[in-house]
Amino acid sequence: MIKTLYFLALFSFVLMSCQTEKNINKYPVTVGDIEFDEKLDDPDFKKCTPEKLISLQYYQGEKGFNYKGEKLAIIEKLQKEKISSETKMNGYITVRFLVNCEGKTGLFRVQQMNEDLKETVLDKELGDRLLRFTKSLDGWIPQKIKGFKTGYYQYLTYKIENGKVSEVLP
Repeated sequence: MIKTLYFLALFSFVLMSCQTEKNINKYPVTVGDIEFDEKLDDPDFKKCTPEKLISLQYYQGEKGFNYKGEKLAIIEKLQKEKISSETKMNGYITVRFLVNCEGKTGLFRVQQMNEDLKETVLDKELGDRLLRFTKSLDGWIPQKIKGFKTGYYQYLTYKIENGKVSEVLP
């Protein structure tokens, strides 16, 4: 009887372990990883690391903000573009993407939030224009970890006040 109970307990543990492994595999390698979507993404964009390895976040590595001319260069370019909306709404539009080890960008995703940080669509056209603007930025510098160039996730959040970009975060 004890052997039977021991066998059942061991079998249950092994079965539960297998289930746990299956559940873990359905999630991305790192929270926030962007999966390739053939409807949205450029098939020629290549990550630097094999799919199963993690990609860094923007704050990891030897340097913080890796853009030629820093964030000021992005703000100056944005001011020249004069991107705004005819509606006087307030909120945030975030564009998140991956910078590879060659400084090229891809896997862009857009999220819009109102002033209370509730996900919504503030202005689809404004979101599309800010996405195109973000894609046009070509001064991204790869991160370096112990002398090796690596890719990383980056984001730009555009704070919208009265239909105009008032601030670029981070």
